[in-house]
Amino acid sequence: MRCIAFVALFLTAAPAFAGDVAQGQALFRRCMACHSADEGVNKLGPSLHGVFGRTVGAMDGYDASSALQAAGNGGAVWDEDLLSEYIKHPRATFPGTKMLFPGISNADDVADIIAYLKEISPE
Repeated sequence: MRCIAFVALFLTAAPAFAGDVAQGQALFRRCMACHSADEGVNKLGPSLHGVFGRTVGAMDGYDASSALQAAGNGGAVWDEDLLSEYIKHPRATFPGTKMLFPGISNADDVADIIAYLKEISPE
């Protein structure tokens, strides 16, 4: 019984986004057609370097969609939960986004990408 209680406690205490950074970097290759991991290097989409804590729709040198700008003006900030939803369902999360990518449904892949984005987001 103690073992079951310990396992239940461990599973509920585990971080929600315990992804694999190396796997996330490999998966990020899908994103590189439009996004860069390099600071200040925007492509069709904005650089994702330092995305955590950034106001949604606010990126120097990048003209975000009005949907993302409106979200940012409303106080939205990129964090694990919001990025997870956006990666899974970009157009459902922010209708009117310019992002054409349909999303990634695999929760492990999303967690891995988030782990990589955290790695390239200096604190």
